[in-house]
Amino acid sequence: MLRWPVLVLAVALWEVAARAHGSVFFPPPSRIARHAYGLWFSGPLRHVFLTDAAFDTIGPSLGRMAAGFLLAAAAGIVLGVAIGRSRRVYALCDPVLQFARAVPPPALVPVFVVVLDFGTPMQITSIVFSAVWPVLVNTAEGARNTDPLRLEVAAALRLTTAERLWYVIVPSALPRIFAGLRLSLSLALILMVFSELLPGTENGIGFVLTDAQSRSDLLTVWAALALLGVLGYLLNTGLLAIEKRVLGTGRTA
Repeated sequence: MLRWPVLVLAVALWEVAARAHGSVFFPPPSRIARHAYGLWFSGPLRHVFLTDAAFDTIGPSLGRMAAGFLLAAAAGIVLGVAIGRSRRVYALCDPVLQFARAVPPPALVPVFVVVLDFGTPMQITSIVFSAVWPVLVNTAEGARNTDPLRLEVAAALRLTTAERLWYVIVPSALPRIFAGLRLSLSLALILMVFSELLPGTENGIGFVLTDAQSRSDLLTVWAALALLGVLGYLLNTGLLAIEKRVLGTGRTA
């Protein structure tokens, strides 16, 4: 409960400062909220109060982001466990992983455009490539740091390779896996917006931003930015809830 007074105070200061300044470039949050409500959340009850514009804006963006994030999570966990199980494989692959992780994801978007052209496949590919590295590296670290005593017990119990993965290695790596997933979620949101800013996009939050900017519709620009902030907060909160449910209280990464 202590977090909310800080948020309310920040919004109140923003409201007072914006009204006192009276600049068209920095509207007060009350106007932004009313505009966002009219654009996206004033629909009928049968559509969960979402308007047609919300389905054309929020739906495609979340679809691309979910597809890219889930593919990156699956690939990162599988490859991370495979690499982290062997110290020799980890030592061989680590320079490549660090190099690929250090490349800024937006810098590779022109390459994806040349290979895949504009459209949803290029957007999802750029999200996957940016979001896979935190999951992969953290999973490999978690698998590599599995307690040797647990592995010895698994060997004494004659567990199969699949049973060792399921009962020993993956549970030991879960805190690091969720740490990587939280980083990947943020990157997926960033790349989702960035990929929708490019030519050839016909819907999504990034498209709304560029379209509103071209029309000098600053209220819509601010509404889209506020929407991104709310979506990021809700997605991170949901992932934290899943993490606490899976790991238990006090073991979140």
